[in-house]
Amino acid sequence: MTDFLTVNQKAWDKQAESQQAWSTPVDSQTIHDAKQGHWQVHLTPTPVSKDWLGDIKGKKILCLASGGGQQAPVLAAAGAQVTVFDFSIKQLEQDIMVAERDHLTLETVQGDMRSLSMFAREEFDIIFHPISNLYIPDVNPVWQECHRVLKTEGKLLSSFFNPVVFIGDRDKKYHEQGLIKPSYTMPFSELSTLSEEQIAYKTEHQEAFVFGHSLNDLIGGQIKAGFHIAGFEEDWQPHPRFIVDRYLPTFLSTLAIKIR
Repeated sequence: MTDFLTVNQKAWDKQAESQQAWSTPVDSQTIHDAKQGHWQVHLTPTPVSKDWLGDIKGKKILCLASGGGQQAPVLAAAGAQVTVFDFSIKQLEQDIMVAERDHLTLETVQGDMRSLSMFAREEFDIIFHPISNLYIPDVNPVWQECHRVLKTEGKLLSSFFNPVVFIGDRDKKYHEQGLIKPSYTMPFSELSTLSEEQIAYKTEHQEAFVFGHSLNDLIGGQIKAGFHIAGFEEDWQPHPRFIVDRYLPTFLSTLAIKIR
């Protein structure tokens, strides 16, 4: 099964239709408050520090793989020129709905985060990239494309999971016993670890395939692409899904600056 992108697209379309956590549009009050200067956006459960974003009024921001009617409309309401880019049409429709409802100017583009060829070199001041690169097998093309479309001194704000969340056996018996059984190494791919029957089940039920990446690629890959890591934060999972979530913050976020 190689067409994981189509499966993942359908999975996120499904999440948008059922308005899951990252697919529930903000309400009109949130947009009203943002227009008045009172706003916050999220890379992880804790709001992003305003110091990371700085003054966004008039800035060109690319919300990368960030559809769902949440971050992009708030940034637009706060005064930025926003383009939201996502592989899921249904996720983008959430942003369009908020923009039309609350009279916002917002551009939406459908596509694969690994290719931003529709954008010019040095087009954006800021890229806002919440957790999403677990849905592709290699994150390095994302960092390279972000570097290309950002202006010099532009900012890349991104988030991802600590790779430790991917190493454990998913058998429920270990979870019930409160045990972590290390079974997988990084990089991790469900396409190579799941059985044919499990892959068929996920495909039929429109469940996304996920990939785990090394810190060498998640953080080192940004440095290799030409970024300087200027900020780093860890955050806790408020609703632990895995045993490890109880013992260390498994959300990671970085502020990277294009230096060359």
